[in-house]
Amino acid sequence: MRPTIRTLGSAVFAGATALAVACSTGVAGAEPADSGSSSGSALVSTASDTVGVGPEMSAFLAAFGYGLTHPDAAPPGANDWNCKPSAEHPRPVVLVHGTWLNTYDSFSFLSPQVARAGFCVFAFNFGRETPLGGGGFGAVLPGRYGVGPMEDSARQLSQFVDRVLAATGAPAVDVIAHSQGGPVTSQYMKFEGGQGKVGKVITLGATTHGTSLLGFASLGRFITNLGLDILGFYQPLIGQANTEQVVGSEFYAKLNAGGDTVPGVAYTAIGTTHDEISNPYDWTFLTPGPDATVENITLQQDCPEDVSDHLTIMYSPRAASIVLHALDPAAHPDLVCTFNPWMIGGSGHL
Repeated sequence: MRPTIRTLGSAVFAGATALAVACSTGVAGAEPADSGSSSGSALVSTASDTVGVGPEMSAFLAAFGYGLTHPDAAPPGANDWNCKPSAEHPRPVVLVHGTWLNTYDSFSFLSPQVARAGFCVFAFNFGRETPLGGGGFGAVLPGRYGVGPMEDSARQLSQFVDRVLAATGAPAVDVIAHSQGGPVTSQYMKFEGGQGKVGKVITLGATTHGTSLLGFASLGRFITNLGLDILGFYQPLIGQANTEQVVGSEFYAKLNAGGDTVPGVAYTAIGTTHDEISNPYDWTFLTPGPDATVENITLQQDCPEDVSDHLTIMYSPRAASIVLHALDPAAHPDLVCTFNPWMIGGSGHL
């Protein structure tokens, strides 16, 4: 159990719901406004294959700029559909990006390193939606994906993993997920047929238990569950995936009701103390359930000079070394420690 997270989630979701019902003046058993689930919603996002391959980048801002003009580029090293897993690395690696990002933005630094380590790597863009369709302001800019309902995105991940397994002949995949990619992967494994198809899950800054956004999002969820639909008001701006990621949402109540993990999976959860999006940062960590292993790693442990934030953790040499160690500890026994700038992200350089 994670009592801090579960207690806050219960207070925000169940507690506020009970208070709203108690204070309701009209209908007995009145339900609070809900802005956290797309079940039965008309909002249906889409996924897409990548087009072409972008260059390897060492800084997030440079990758973001390239992603604006090449929104569907694959990160280097990914999507060789003729790649066959080796005996040393029998599971291909699937990359799952975050909110208002694309697979190139998130993985142009990490993907080629994983490929050079001998893994077959695959990536796609999910959660594509128009602003009027529910994607919010983020969908206005080119390549700002991961904005559709997370339930839809998990189904899209399911379809993509099945394609990877069919193409490679592998029995299962490993997943590297950033930000929203964490709960999308968990939703896939728990509810969309992914159990047994994933060997390892490595997350970076995953919004595994939601986010408080320094408390602002928690307040918005609390007020929404009292009956004043503040999150619903902002949803046309921020998109449905973002309102689902606010702590205490119905999405998380269902996702984590049975625990953080699924049997048979080895998890590595990487967090940074400088994360301004997935915070408090330790909400990204997991508690192992039956037949699952978890390693929770704070990026600054033994390396305070790495000041990576939510986005630049994807361009941190230390984070990359942790990922490679999790995938193949024998071949990558040592962790790197070097300066990585906040917000800019330069692979150890300004």
